[in-house]
Amino acid sequence: MKRNNPYFLIPVLALFLFSQASFAQADKNDLEQFQARFGTAKKDMISGFLKIDSNNAFWPIYNEYETKRQEQGKQCLQALTNYVNNYDKMDDATYDNTIKQMIQLRDGHDKLLDEYYHKIKKASGSKVASQFFQIETYIQSAIRVGIMEGIPFIGELELK
Repeated sequence: MKRNNPYFLIPVLALFLFSQASFAQADKNDLEQFQARFGTAKKDMISGFLKIDSNNAFWPIYNEYETKRQEQGKQCLQALTNYVNNYDKMDDATYDNTIKQMIQLRDGHDKLLDEYYHKIKKASGSKVASQFFQIETYIQSAIRVGIMEGIPFIGELELK
């Protein structure tokens, strides 16, 4: 896929929406609506990238993956909200717990992606699984960059 393909605008839009939603006091319905809109746009982008038939065995596995990924996304949002809300009240133990939680969330997502790469490979072949892995890694990396750009570094806002 060429980088000038319009499908690559979707992660940029999602990053903007995610960054706006992540720091607002959104209720559960807002988050679910956002995830549904993002999920639909993401599925369209992946469909355009993979160019496989809608009856391919990939799609039920992908839908299962997305359900689990969205649950992890809710946990990540909760952790980020906690970080932002408590930024000015953190001590050494809180810093350590925050980073441990972020490591756990990152590792959980990486493990989920690895697990579904193997499931997709078995059902749809190595090419489709590799394409899925590549585009999903791209999207998640873009989201991670967007999140990191949207939150202050530890100590950045301290008054001297």
